[in-house]
Amino acid sequence: MGQVNEATNNDNENKNSRKKEIMMHIFKKYGILIILILLIILMTLLTPHFLTSTNLLNIVRQMSIIGIIAIGVTPIIITRGIDLSSGSMIALISVIVAMTAQSGMPIIFPILAGLGAGLFVGILNGLMVAKAMLPPFIATLGMMTSARGLALLISEGRPIGGISESFRFIGQGVVVGIPVPIIIFALIGAITWVILNKTKLGKYIYAIGGNEQAAVTAGINVAKVKLFVYSYAGLLGGLAGVILTSRIASGQPQSGLMFELDAIASAVIGGTSLFGGIGTVGGTIIGALIIGVMNNGLDLLGVSSYWQQITKGAIIVVAVYIDSRKHQKKK
Repeated sequence: MGQVNEATNNDNENKNSRKKEIMMHIFKKYGILIILILLIILMTLLTPHFLTSTNLLNIVRQMSIIGIIAIGVTPIIITRGIDLSSGSMIALISVIVAMTAQSGMPIIFPILAGLGAGLFVGILNGLMVAKAMLPPFIATLGMMTSARGLALLISEGRPIGGISESFRFIGQGVVVGIPVPIIIFALIGAITWVILNKTKLGKYIYAIGGNEQAAVTAGINVAKVKLFVYSYAGLLGGLAGVILTSRIASGQPQSGLMFELDAIASAVIGGTSLFGGIGTVGGTIIGALIIGVMNNGLDLLGVSSYWQQITKGAIIVVAVYIDSRKHQKKK
């Protein structure tokens, strides 16, 4: 009889253990999505103005610019890098785009100017990191200061207006009921997902983040891959700058403040590891949406922007702490 009871207890323990493993697997795979859903439910219960189609579209439209920058930053973080220049680059691009988006100018000019300027900044970042071997933090910190200063110098510290109506469509237009920035955001997400998951380049990016020395031994050209990820981030930063300038219909040398931190936060909250080798486009998008939902919900509740910054900072610290613990356990 005692053996039967012992066997039954062992079976129950095994079942409970399997249930825990399944639950842990589900949370590990879909935890960030579950958090987003719970946050949406909470905000819906707290304010009746949150769960409306207009408000939800507004959240995604507002976060599309940060989301595009965050998607560009994600491969950089996967390779154990960082990009602090995004916000200042947006300001510089905004000024350049506004100067070429004046009435009477073809719409293609400001678009190419913005993308070209962003790509140029990204290439410079990549060369400093991959060729000059500067630490990414220092290289992009220097670019952050220089780009902001150049934006102020070119514009003389003043906003640039006179944006053409045709150019405004990029940031303010709607196609089949969907704002254009959201459509661009979705396309960039899909393209980057393909790069990271369906190409050799994507495998190289993860390999470098997992173990750079092993990647070198395997014959991967680490410098070229790093140059690509920083250039790609610059290109997406240029696109984000074009959208922002179009949306606010002016070039603002003071725009983009803290954008780089929101982008990094989106990636980290979405599961991209600061220790490299781990990160997904889907996670980054969800991370950006979490920040957007939180900001929008707190605005609707009348919470001070100061408290919003404190809350966001706390979330970032918790996300990095969890990432750090995971890294320590792997060791």
